[in-house]
Amino acid sequence: QVQLVESGGGLVQAGGSLRLSCAASGRTFSSYAMGWFRQAPGKEREFVAAISWSGGSTYYADSVKGRFTISRDNAKNTVYLQMNSLKPEDTAVYYCAADRFGVVAGPYDYWGQGTQVTVSS
Repeated sequence: QVQLVESGGGLVQAGGSLRLSCAASGRTFSSYAMGWFRQAPGKEREFVAAISWSGGSTYYADSVKGRFTISRDNAKNTVYLQMNSLKPEDTAVYYCAADRFGVVAGPYDYWGQGTQVTVSS
């Protein structure tokens, strides 16, 4: 069983930046593909970004490409989401997720509890 704990959310003005972190328990973190997803009120959860087990491959939703950067530190069992040039439409609960088979496309087996990001205009 893997536990994922997100942190770093908060309130920021449009154009600002936040860095989300997701700390994972377990000794096999380095073999997992990791992803970030978000869910805004009244909307379905959507993909934001994903990273391969090695960190060598990254993937982004078109809506965040060029503004968000996903990265990981396998020595710290942590994945990050650097969010720059934030827009009000980025407001959502952000979740990290892990795929234990290392498949970036998922389906993801483990999910965190989420962290709220609010971008004011």
